[in-house]
Amino acid sequence: MQICILCVGKMKERYWLEAAEEYIKRLSAYAAVAVEEVPDQPVPDSPTLGQQERILREEADKLLYRVRDRDWVVALTLDGRRWTSEEFAHQWDAWTGQGAGRYVFVIGGTLGLHDRVIRRANATWSLSPLTFPHQLARVIVLEQLYRAFQILRGGKYHR
Repeated sequence: MQICILCVGKMKERYWLEAAEEYIKRLSAYAAVAVEEVPDQPVPDSPTLGQQERILREEADKLLYRVRDRDWVVALTLDGRRWTSEEFAHQWDAWTGQGAGRYVFVIGGTLGLHDRVIRRANATWSLSPLTFPHQLARVIVLEQLYRAFQILRGGKYHR
């Protein structure tokens, strides 16, 4: 099984990198996990609607270029589905039964994701009604995937 965390922007802070690496290491028992980053576009302090659209469109082009036809795509959005960890584990189990080439979780940049990316997605997921830094969202996705595997296999991590 292949999992790809596809993100806008680089993870620079060492503590986020270390946390992500720890969950990637734990997940390696269950799947091949890759993190792919596309460059984020500079966002002015008070961008106009036109500037926002251009930035989102440019980021979408780069994201969608990396998505393959057989990928099962989950876009992280503020208005996506919310699950408990147990519900997400069962949702993950259902998704993996789809026979996809890869399972791709897309995390947008400062302005979120362009509608084209959301339309390409097979599902949308909201981690919380709270707003998180994109680096933390990446770690949360990795941790929840690891937790889902543990729940589905009756592991001790979730207890």
